[in-house]
Amino acid sequence: MAITNATDQTFAQETAEGVVLADFWAPWCGPCKMIAPVLEELDTDMGDKVKIVKVDVDENQETAGKFGVMSIPTLLVLKNGEVVDKTVGFQPKEALAELLNKHL
Repeated sequence: MAITNATDQTFAQETAEGVVLADFWAPWCGPCKMIAPVLEELDTDMGDKVKIVKVDVDENQETAGKFGVMSIPTLLVLKNGEVVDKTVGFQPKEALAELLNKHL
């Protein structure tokens, strides 16, 4: 699967089914830039088991506000549209894989 960019209009549809990792980020955020290649690797490693969506908080403030995103990167794990886990700040690949595997 490829990483998808979600917007205020598409977020609910993008996260409605299965396990989804939502990355709330911004182009000016250093840690967000650091985590991007980690998410690419996770996307390759986890294949069809997990969908990864990115949400630019500057352009999609409604969705960021709905989930109480105060710091970025914030990563939410959603299962069938419901938030089941959350982590804030840069995380190594192993930690994110462990976080996701709990919900598969």
